[in-house]
Amino acid sequence: MASANTSGSEENFSCSICLDVFNNPVSTPCGHNFCRTCITKYWDEQVKFKCPLCNMAFNTRPDLRINTLLSELAAQFRTSIRVKDQLCVKPGEVPCDHCTGTQLKAVKSCLECLKSFCQTHLETHQRFAVLKKHRLVEPMDRLEDRMCKKHDRLLELFCQTEQVCVCQSCTETDHKSHPVVPLTEEYEVKTAQLGKIEAEVQQMIQERLNNIQEIKDTVNRSKADADREIVDGVHILTALKRCIEKCQDDLNQMVKEKLKSTEKQAEDLIKELEQEIEDLTNRCSEVKQLSHTEDHLHFLQTFRSLKDPPPTRDWTTVEVRPPSYVGTLRRSLDQLEETLNMEMKKLRDAELKRVQKYEVDVTLDPDTAASQLILSEDGKQVHDGGVAKALPDNPKRFTKKVRVLTRQSFSSGRFYFEVQVKDKTRWYVGVARESINRKDLIIATPETGYWTLYFNKDEFVFNDDSDVRLPLRAELQKVGVFVDYDEGLVSFYDVEAGVHVYSATGCSFIEPLYPILGPCLHAEGINSAPLIISPVNQTD
Repeated sequence: MASANTSGSEENFSCSICLDVFNNPVSTPCGHNFCRTCITKYWDEQVKFKCPLCNMAFNTRPDLRINTLLSELAAQFRTSIRVKDQLCVKPGEVPCDHCTGTQLKAVKSCLECLKSFCQTHLETHQRFAVLKKHRLVEPMDRLEDRMCKKHDRLLELFCQTEQVCVCQSCTETDHKSHPVVPLTEEYEVKTAQLGKIEAEVQQMIQERLNNIQEIKDTVNRSKADADREIVDGVHILTALKRCIEKCQDDLNQMVKEKLKSTEKQAEDLIKELEQEIEDLTNRCSEVKQLSHTEDHLHFLQTFRSLKDPPPTRDWTTVEVRPPSYVGTLRRSLDQLEETLNMEMKKLRDAELKRVQKYEVDVTLDPDTAASQLILSEDGKQVHDGGVAKALPDNPKRFTKKVRVLTRQSFSSGRFYFEVQVKDKTRWYVGVARESINRKDLIIATPETGYWTLYFNKDEFVFNDDSDVRLPLRAELQKVGVFVDYDEGLVSFYDVEAGVHVYSATGCSFIEPLYPILGPCLHAEGINSAPLIISPVNQTD
């Protein structure tokens, strides 16, 4: 489009038939000028020869000659138009649908013609009476998308029931009973919602940034744990010099591999979080960009795809699990037991202190207790009463075995509890999965859902398919049970002696685990002492 200073000149150099700058201009006897091609074609279609502008009639077809001066001026004008940035349409602007060759920027769009016009081609709408009745609006692209496909009318209303743009005819048919409002009104409502959407997206970004920081903190703690474990191991192994150099190398490798696995897991999670942040940031930019548009239809049609954030993972259940080093060094040193007795004692003391940090507060569940068992009011003690009580039928209750579960269960992480077994000649202590058979005489093994120690005056075993016989510990007064659910580890400790008793490794836990106690029959008073869930007494 020409500037204001040249708009008059553009009209002087435009053919009134094609509305373009003169091409080979010729003059009629009445003094008006036209493109040779335009006037020739015009007269070829007429019976009488008249001037298209003033309607002067000519008896014969005039002999047309090139207007040399006007031709030169028109050529210069055409050149000047190109020089002045050629007024071609720029990105984001609406092009004129009538321009041939270089398209100029449209200044108006016609909702009747469904076309957009530059200033020059808009003249017909401003000059002819029939075109003056057409509805002109600010330039719009894709005008056909702004018309109702069913009624061929402008989409200028919004149905609040179906959340779609409709025309006036739609309100009299398919949307007759629906509340509708002008696009401008709904635009204001949705614009107000953009702020809330942006805040929600920003919150999601912040939550993910917090997740990243938590993961990094976990990795730092893991590194500190790894460093401490390595330092302790080096201290012990160095004292034993070359006889345990291989043990030292194995320990370092095992710890570092676990740390590497944790770091790799953290790195992958961070990358995923950063990708989600990037996606959410892009969505935020789109929301901001949309908030500045004044194109109501484009806004409302795009709003539907932006109002919901992109799909993301639920990070509330995701965590980086620090590797467990419990028993790592001990297992490496088992083969050197005689040589390492003093060092192993130090290690076991430290190990017990570490697992004791995962103490949980558990209480016994009377709904699971066998009918002859008697529980204390605080749910911390249980013993065999000798007589079965008449209790309501309960699917959770043991009916053939003298056992009881705790109210609390655990489905992840690490936990530790201690049970006093002092003065007892028989007992069961350990953990069991939720789905164990509680009604029949089932052998308690990992295959049936039990990971338990069994003790009597003649034997001390871990119940497995092939029972693991352990050295009798007559002095055993308190048993510590540590479980690393994710690692698949169950460890038992003689708390008073500070000695590790046994560990079941490579366990597969797929459902909640419950601490389980079995005080066994009282045997006419010989085994009448209770099993007591005791608080952990840590000493430096």
